[in-house]
Amino acid sequence: MATIFAQWLISVSIAILHPFYVSVIEIDHNTKEATAEISVRIFTDDLEKTLQKNTTATIDILKPKNKAIIDQQINQYISKTLQLKINGKAVKLNYIGYEIIKESTWSYFEVVEIKEMNTVDINCAILHDFETSQINLFHVKSKGNQKSYKLDYPNKSTSFSF
Repeated sequence: MATIFAQWLISVSIAILHPFYVSVIEIDHNTKEATAEISVRIFTDDLEKTLQKNTTATIDILKPKNKAIIDQQINQYISKTLQLKINGKAVKLNYIGYEIIKESTWSYFEVVEIKEMNTVDINCAILHDFETSQINLFHVKSKGNQKSYKLDYPNKSTSFSF
């Protein structure tokens, strides 16, 4: 009995010491506006640590001294680590902004002039420079259908067809 308890205690301790590293990326085709709306949810502390690697300035997303600098850092990082092709063409992510919801930072982007979204090809390395157990979950909606996919590190690419 003591051995089973010891094994359980070790398993629980390992789980506590090694949290999950998950980001959620949602891509939603807005037919009315002819846009693809993208939201990227990343745990704030993980995003801060990753952004900190690329600058000598102190990164504080929750209480920024200069929000414009944080906006610029988030935009540059996501644009570098998330590339999309919609209907076979590379698209530019237009940064809208970010907000904090509980323990996560939600970043918002938009791709304009997307009348139809038949295919989405994704190349994503979000937080791959931070954690080798990173998981990026995708939820893509088009034509009334939603499809989801999980990318485990080191995998970076997936495709959706509608």
